[in-house]
Amino acid sequence: MAHCCGGNEHDSLAKSVADARDAILAASLPVRGTENVHLGQALGRVLATDLHAPANVPAWSNSAMDGYALRSMDGDAVRRVIGRSFAGHPFKGHVGADECVRIMTGAVVPEGADAVLVQEEAEVHADQKIIPQTVSKAGANIRQPGEDLQAGALALEAGTWLRPAQIGLLANLGIAELAVYRRLRVAFISTGDELRPLGGALAPGQIYDSNRYALHGMLERLDCEILDLGRIADDPESIEAALHSAADMADVVITTGGVSVGDADYIAALLGRLGTINFWKINMKPGRPLAFGQLGNATFFGLPGNPVSAMVTFYQFARPSILKRMGKAAPWIPPLLQLPLAEDLRKKPGRTDFQRGRLLQTPAGLQVAGIGQQASHIMSGMAHADCLIILAAEAEHAKAGSLVDVQMLEGLV
Repeated sequence: MAHCCGGNEHDSLAKSVADARDAILAASLPVRGTENVHLGQALGRVLATDLHAPANVPAWSNSAMDGYALRSMDGDAVRRVIGRSFAGHPFKGHVGADECVRIMTGAVVPEGADAVLVQEEAEVHADQKIIPQTVSKAGANIRQPGEDLQAGALALEAGTWLRPAQIGLLANLGIAELAVYRRLRVAFISTGDELRPLGGALAPGQIYDSNRYALHGMLERLDCEILDLGRIADDPESIEAALHSAADMADVVITTGGVSVGDADYIAALLGRLGTINFWKINMKPGRPLAFGQLGNATFFGLPGNPVSAMVTFYQFARPSILKRMGKAAPWIPPLLQLPLAEDLRKKPGRTDFQRGRLLQTPAGLQVAGIGQQASHIMSGMAHADCLIILAAEAEHAKAGSLVDVQMLEGLV
């Protein structure tokens, strides 16, 4: 069943977002299996061991600027240019008194030199001589060995989620192969008689199975092994068979729809027999109903069927759990920004509100504003949002200019 009931605005028995997330993270155990991969295939994986620098980075003194390598003790004396040092082609001689070497950025600082005079500060003469316009201090414009990382220093800790910057660092260390945790296997299922595949015409009461595509995209961002088990009709036997199959093949099983209290919402009853499942009302909007627990050896999430509710609950609960289960070290929840509101926002007290928002660059600085209607079935607002505006449960409305918590969606959606 793709849609969920709205429920009362406030329920004293409902779990807070923070309490639900804490309980979910406490039950989310990291995978243990590892494999070795080439660095070129490591993007998005989680490092399984600490990695230390095998050598100094940089390995040798090199120039931070284009200019002239010289001895600082010679002050502003005229220097004779005795050679050149380019990146990959070092000068092999020795810099003596009143001598210098033409040097390019990244090139090895020659023996005897202890400073680099920036080329703009040198008066160059045709007879291979320069006159310094400033006096260089020892170490000026030189990158020292081990300035970035010293040999043996911890470069990256186990549990690091490997993004482009970490890949670049490891390449800089010459590390070609590394141990990572195995990919987390995540299976997901859409439930509902009303769901139809893309491309065909819709009969009255039918909708396209959009949640499957949104879920697939969110999981792809996490570099999981994705198992799309398709759409299951509102039939208890079919749903039970699909859940059994999913639990046998996956570490995490996610369903959308069927976790409410309608006549065709079978997930709750089935999971009560098949696994250890908690059914919660979460004190949040959108996304009130949530099922979480253990289905065989798999972690289970039953997300609401409304598309915005499914995405918001995935970000707040399923995504942090998946990151922890992948082996990623804390934090598992993206940091919140505090930004001023560009306009008033309406809200009833009682539930934590996740409103879709957009960032605005104003003469007064960065601000945030809501996007259109905030109902849980309005997917166009989610598609145009670049953030979620989080309004506390006890808050009643939010005035323009007040500071609000903002959770960025860039990098998540």
